[in-house]
Amino acid sequence: MNLLTQLTGFCIALLFIRGSMPALNKTCMAKQCEITGKKTQIGGRYSNRTRATQFNPCGKTSRKPNLQKKKIYVPELGKSVTVNVSTAALRTIAKNGAYATLKKANLI
Repeated sequence: MNLLTQLTGFCIALLFIRGSMPALNKTCMAKQCEITGKKTQIGGRYSNRTRATQFNPCGKTSRKPNLQKKKIYVPELGKSVTVNVSTAALRTIAKNGAYATLKKANLI
């Protein structure tokens, strides 16, 4: 290895340890419901009959969950909590209550 590659690797490691590289120390939020755990599913485009009888050039497709960013007021705590939830989770919150649902999901 030449000196330039060693220095570049050292500088990147030093910046990563210090936490001054904004792209590396931020965590990406997954497209996943924080309550139910629903996330993107990968599947085929064609039905089984079509796939069995002809060549499938399309490959895989991704089916994304219906996620909504909601601010939910929790009266027991007296404050609001912002969460990324699926519409199924919104129905769960309406049925069981905000505090019980968020506590079960370890969000509060």
